[in-house]
Amino acid sequence: MRAPAVYIMASRRNGTLYTGVTADLSRRVYEHREALRPGFTRRYGCKLLVWYEGYPTISEAIAREKQIKAGSRKKKLALIEAMNPDWRDLYPGLA
Repeated sequence: MRAPAVYIMASRRNGTLYTGVTADLSRRVYEHREALRPGFTRRYGCKLLVWYEGYPTISEAIAREKQIKAGSRKKKLALIEAMNPDWRDLYPGLA
């Protein structure tokens, strides 16, 4: 999926969550899964793509990321549960 997107990675169901934004979701999730860059997701093992939304522009995606990050964990869990109640790894369906 080569378009601006906001996404949430998880270490496991109800585990550690990471919210990010990217212009190339497939590439970025691959980087998280393979721990190619140092940082939060590598440190906490956030390798499952559990939620994402696409946007027409990167500025819209960034605004949505800020909104999600400002929200509570409860709101993030509700987003995930609404799109992906089984907490499946959505990465295989991107390609």
